[in-house]
Amino acid sequence: MKNFVVIVLVLFLSISCKKELVKEPAKLIEKEKMIDIMYDLSLLEAMRYQKPLSLDSIESDPRKFILRKYKVDSLQFAQNNMYYASDYETYKDMFDEVNKRIAVDQRAADSLAKIDEKKAAKANKNKPKELKEVSKDSVRKNIPKINIDSIKMEQMKHRKQIR
Repeated sequence: MKNFVVIVLVLFLSISCKKELVKEPAKLIEKEKMIDIMYDLSLLEAMRYQKPLSLDSIESDPRKFILRKYKVDSLQFAQNNMYYASDYETYKDMFDEVNKRIAVDQRAADSLAKIDEKKAAKANKNKPKELKEVSKDSVRKNIPKINIDSIKMEQMKHRKQIR
């Protein structure tokens, strides 16, 4: 009898663990498409973090643009995100894939930046010294010297005139 109770208890616990926490959405987004959306949204968040004012100048919401790009509405994305997040291993694998893509893009951007730096350094070396000196002198000659005291005096005169 004790064995029977233990077996039933183990069976009950194993069946209860299989229960889905979140039901599959009616419009399930394929895993690869969801990874693409998450990748684009990650880039968007990175842009927002690095240069927050660059996204403020855009009239429409960039998130809406990304969802429109993949023909997904925000509710469908939220439901699918919750569904995939309920399975930790799958969700972690999806984020690992997103991180791999970002790392590849980062390496490509770094290599392009190094190439540009090398080109600029090479172009700077190839310039004759005479041109470099002329440009330094011409910059110095074009900057007029401003006496700060004269600016303060002009401001004081202007204030007296306004009163």
